[in-house]
Amino acid sequence: MSDPTDRPEPTDAASPQAASLHAPVARLLRPLVRLFVARGITFPALTDLLRELYVNVAEYDFALAGKEQTDSRVTLLTGIHRKEVRRLRGAGAPVSQLPGVVSRTSRIIARWIAAPEFTDGQGRPLPLPRLAEEAGPSFEALVAGVTRDVRPRAVLDEWLDRGLAVLDDQGRVVLLEGAYLPRGGGEPQFSCFGRNLHDHVAAAVENIMGKAPRFLERAVHFDGLSQTLAERLEARGREIAMDALRQANAEADAACIDDPGGTHRWNFGIYVFREETPPAITPPAPVATA
Repeated sequence: MSDPTDRPEPTDAASPQAASLHAPVARLLRPLVRLFVARGITFPALTDLLRELYVNVAEYDFALAGKEQTDSRVTLLTGIHRKEVRRLRGAGAPVSQLPGVVSRTSRIIARWIAAPEFTDGQGRPLPLPRLAEEAGPSFEALVAGVTRDVRPRAVLDEWLDRGLAVLDDQGRVVLLEGAYLPRGGGEPQFSCFGRNLHDHVAAAVENIMGKAPRFLERAVHFDGLSQTLAERLEARGREIAMDALRQANAEADAACIDDPGGTHRWNFGIYVFREETPPAITPPAPVATA
């Protein structure tokens, strides 16, 4: 006789609230599924990942105060049968942290383009001598002001190798990127992809599930545009966004000087997007029958 706990738990029909999420979730997931297919993440592999996430979220985010979370309750919340719940509980959410090299590079560049001692009168990053010259700014001082775990020379070698900086004819370090934009589909880009999309979605979910909107999550949207206007608005949107990001970065960098530090983090993100939308399809008129 088979163990009844091996059988999938019966599932009820979707509630009206769950049903109302189907269309927006399908739209949300479509570009992700496109990425999954392009990068070889198959449906069975995604199912395994989702199963583990469902169990982890139910175990930790939906625990009752003062009560131990049980396999049965996790099964009730997720629809995953108890045998799988028992196997997966305690495995930990498969969520990667931002790699140290990505985080460190971002922080150094953020300081270079924000701190007054490392920028010119127009807010552009100054070319920096590798070593300190009297009391002036230097690449060594820039790196040391962010981390002492890695030697400035090692950071410089890494940046030169990755094309983030070059040495000019005076031997000064020149930043080639105004902001850290990892490319090429490697781990740094995927890590930023996961962090930024996570924070955007988390803010939107918190606003839906909370008693009142907690986070700012807004967009300006126009459709029915010509390609020329859409491209012009995209370019202008980039300019506005970069101005806002530079200002936010500068103010945050200055505020961190006197901050005692703690366990919180803050993210200020902006996106600009455009696409050609297909014309609406009008269903054919019903054909009258005799």
